[in-house]
Amino acid sequence: MLSNLKSWFQPHYQRGQPSQAVRPNWWLAVGQTDSLPGDFVWQESGIAVSHASLAVSPSQRFVVIGDAYLTVDDGSHQSKQELTPADYLAVIAQAWEKQGVDCLKRLYGMFAIALWDRHQQELWLIRDPVGAYQLYYTTEGPTRWVAPRLSTLNPFRSNDLDPVVLRDYLCCAFVPGAQTFWKQVRKLRPGTCLQLPAEKTKVYWQVTEAIQGTDQPLHWHGEQLRTVLDSLVQTYLPKNKPVGVYLSGGLDSSCITALVANYHHHPVHTYSIHFGSDLPNELEFSSLVATHCQTTHHILEITPKTLWQRLPEAIALLDEPIGDPLTVPNMMMAEAARQSVQVILNGEGGDPCFGGPKNQPMLLNRLYTEATATDDPLQDVLTAYLHSFKKCAIDLPHLLQPEVWQTVESAPSVFAADLQDEDKTYLNRLMSLNIKFKGTDHILTKVNNLTRAAGIVGLSPLFDPRIVTLSMTVPPEYKLSGAEEKAVLKAAVADLLPDRIIHRPKSGMLVPVKYGFRHLWQREAKALLLSRNAAIAPYLNQTLIRQWLNYEQDIWGRFGAKLWLLSSLELWLRANL
Repeated sequence: MLSNLKSWFQPHYQRGQPSQAVRPNWWLAVGQTDSLPGDFVWQESGIAVSHASLAVSPSQRFVVIGDAYLTVDDGSHQSKQELTPADYLAVIAQAWEKQGVDCLKRLYGMFAIALWDRHQQELWLIRDPVGAYQLYYTTEGPTRWVAPRLSTLNPFRSNDLDPVVLRDYLCCAFVPGAQTFWKQVRKLRPGTCLQLPAEKTKVYWQVTEAIQGTDQPLHWHGEQLRTVLDSLVQTYLPKNKPVGVYLSGGLDSSCITALVANYHHHPVHTYSIHFGSDLPNELEFSSLVATHCQTTHHILEITPKTLWQRLPEAIALLDEPIGDPLTVPNMMMAEAARQSVQVILNGEGGDPCFGGPKNQPMLLNRLYTEATATDDPLQDVLTAYLHSFKKCAIDLPHLLQPEVWQTVESAPSVFAADLQDEDKTYLNRLMSLNIKFKGTDHILTKVNNLTRAAGIVGLSPLFDPRIVTLSMTVPPEYKLSGAEEKAVLKAAVADLLPDRIIHRPKSGMLVPVKYGFRHLWQREAKALLLSRNAAIAPYLNQTLIRQWLNYEQDIWGRFGAKLWLLSSLELWLRANL
């Protein structure tokens, strides 16, 4: 662990503006760069850097470019707040000079950086362990381009769309893995270093099962978790400033709110949403927690009309399409929070790390498939996993154009390796998938893109690698056993919250997309999705989409979620093609 962070700092860097740290828009080129036009922050043979904060190691050998926000536990819970974002790059530059790749194991926080070795003429691309910050790079040509935002690379790639990525997006409502929609662009995976031009990859951190204390009771594991949470949350708190927390009223956001209120001696602002008095909401529970924790509580109403009107704006802020109805609410809560705080925490990560109820269908499926096994058990479990997202996996043969379906039908799945990982128990395989893909490629990228766009820092303590590591030591039966989900997390924070919150069933945020498409947005949605000039038209069956828009045979009530992910995709493609 990086203790006494300030002592690592040496002032060999160029300071960037705070807005650059919050809303990154830098890029660099490596390889053939001598004839590149443009105004560069820094350039030498083999590399050119634009609009970036950078730091140079004391020996001048290593140059670090990018974005970083580090947390540190030195006992006082103060030192990280004495540093600016540019200082963090200097910390990394000096640490790398002393220890090389090994220093990454001692860095906690969010970072997506490029490190240039001036002696070896090598570029290292490095991403934090859980993938809170993003890093994209092109894969072809004598000049390779790198940026933290995918749209920044639009001038340097073709419009060749990867149909396998389209397939995966339709199944999950996000883009899982290293591929992007563009064939010539990849994203660096979390906990990974990529060395260019050698194309060597080194994984310095990964989700590893190491179950401990199998002879210990649940409360013992809860105490271990509570000790880590108490220490860790304090490292996330800003010094002498107010702090915010997104509060839905569920267990995860409520426990973060309670921990923050317990340790922060400055104003704590909490933020909840609803979609109008006539639609279901969770304000009863979020207000109960806010009163219990004595926070300054803000309730934001987002009408279905506003939800649709602001969707293009939210999609434009995302690096990749995310068909989650919470994109607009997340954007608007970040805007509201910016009026009072500069740092906001959330409860994201509780389900992936501690066995949320969404794993139950897969556990039931395993019991069923063990009794009715086929000749291809991996395909059985993969199909069940994709169907568990409750998006468009079951529709693919009819939703995709025939030639597209023929291309992608037998293409390998990014989830296959983890699903057949015999080194992990079955539940931990599912949790590992959720952390590595849904966490990295959906939740964290959404949170950080939208909070940084609003000019604030969004932090996810339950996705911290120290929490992820601890979660993989807890016996599975203390995470999800039968109908009792997240038992160890409940045991850890039972003394902090009302019993009604600890034992309430998880409902999820009730975003009214079904109501919207059925009663309010149909004309606009038809114009968007059924146009002959729609970006999705060459790939998708618009006749089937028309049936969904007309709500023909919506037996399971899922057309709303499917239409939202298609609308999000169409808007994203229009913004980026």
